[in-house]
Amino acid sequence: MIDIHVYNESGAEAGTVQIDERLLGGSVRPGLLKQAFVRYHANRRSINATTKNRGMVEGSTRKLYKQKGTGNARRGDKKANILRGGGSAHAKVGHRWRQDMPVKMKRLANRNALLAKAIDGEIRLIDIPAYDKPSTKKFSALLAALKIDRSCLIALPDVTSPEAASSKNLENITVTQIDRLNAFDLLNHRYVVVPKAAFEAYLARVTQGVKTHEPAEAA
Repeated sequence: MIDIHVYNESGAEAGTVQIDERLLGGSVRPGLLKQAFVRYHANRRSINATTKNRGMVEGSTRKLYKQKGTGNARRGDKKANILRGGGSAHAKVGHRWRQDMPVKMKRLANRNALLAKAIDGEIRLIDIPAYDKPSTKKFSALLAALKIDRSCLIALPDVTSPEAASSKNLENITVTQIDRLNAFDLLNHRYVVVPKAAFEAYLARVTQGVKTHEPAEAA
């Protein structure tokens, strides 16, 4: 079991939450995390620039004028590469960077990235009352009390809440919905800040999902 500290608004410890590392993969799996990280990064890339050759350009294939007797260069249709609007002599073919992973591997990678954060002590659980209205100053003071001095991922149950709006003007802060946590976002930030109640609800869903997909024991 791993103990994760819970902090109040002033940054003082206000308890702990225990998580079973077996639910998050048992141990950190660097190979799986790297594969998941590379996949997320690749899927965010856009397709390379593409151009069309004369066979791809739309238009008539009629020969513009006869081969000889006009005094012009020998030429075919208007899609030739030396004409304006024609195709490229050496067309560029766009490359698709998209990669895929089995669903079970993606889910395990997401949980395993959270386990890596827990082992490194980079998860900050907060037990504070909900904000009535957005306050950047108040939220900034909270992060300072939690000693957040690097990039931080704020995982909230509702990204339209006042807490989410309070962090919009802060540097190196990313807000995400807790049920959309993924390995790329977790590994791309040093710290993770999560409300205690939302984190416990997330663990309950993870526990239920793991038990649901466990193979039945042999008779």
